[in-house]
Amino acid sequence: MFQERIKSGESGVLLYGITPPKVGTTPERVAEIAQKTVERLATLHIDALVVYDVQDESARTSEERPFPFLNALDPLAFASGYLSSLNVPKIIYRPAGKFPAEELDSWLEELHERGFYPVFVGIPAPDFPVKTSLAEAYALWRKHEDSSVIGAVTIPERHHVLQDEDKRILDKMVAGVSFFVSQCVFNIDYARQVVEDLMRSCREQQINPPTVIFTITACGSAKTLQFMEWLGIHVPDALKEELLASADMLEKSVKICLDIAEALTEFCMAQDVPFGFNIESVAIRKAEIEASVYLTNEIDQMLKQKGLRKPVSVVNT
Repeated sequence: MFQERIKSGESGVLLYGITPPKVGTTPERVAEIAQKTVERLATLHIDALVVYDVQDESARTSEERPFPFLNALDPLAFASGYLSSLNVPKIIYRPAGKFPAEELDSWLEELHERGFYPVFVGIPAPDFPVKTSLAEAYALWRKHEDSSVIGAVTIPERHHVLQDEDKRILDKMVAGVSFFVSQCVFNIDYARQVVEDLMRSCREQQINPPTVIFTITACGSAKTLQFMEWLGIHVPDALKEELLASADMLEKSVKICLDIAEALTEFCMAQDVPFGFNIESVAIRKAEIEASVYLTNEIDQMLKQKGLRKPVSVVNT
């Protein structure tokens, strides 16, 4: 029902985001990882699975990358080849600018045939040679718009600096985009400002707002926190100190994530903007994976209590 929820502007969308295994992983190990992923996610009440395209963003900043970059398997190949038994729609990320138009068009055709949905993201660095512009990529997708939906990324930190995220969103809506997945949210004020300015622009232009899906990610170590900041995620100083001073950073971050989800839910309901959450699980530590599952279940229950998601019906056999 993911597509229907997006097209109808229904709040309470719940996604779960993963990265594919690394390049060089043996096929047997890839199959094992996929099987564990399917088993874990089969118990969750999610509307779709996000499979990220992992890019090397080292050229974006002069700061040293906390973790070494390792190429990952192609997200479409992983989702179609190993996750087909998971009966939820798949959302596949792709940097449109890295591919020529013909290749991108074929990729969109395969996505559509499989019932998957695209999210186009930007290039890894400003000086990266662009083979297909975002405008051209969206134009290629338009042939599928009657029977599909397409997403894009929104970055609250960028809006804090440039104050133009609402315009970027509206421009992409004109191109056909109907849902926006945020960068991981730890600064709730930044996220609120994007929504406020977006809603103001939508009212001025008398158009319905798109669905805004906030990414929520637990943080289990000081090095993970450092990596999040390297990626451009803003963690307020007070919250950072709270995490670093906690006896169990993972447990503390889960509580903070749930508080953020609750606050954003109240805020978006008051603003009357369709919204949802994407629970990200990109760590390899078992405790952090389990924390992502716990977060998904808790946020699912919270949204149900608000009347934004329906309880899972049990069919007696």
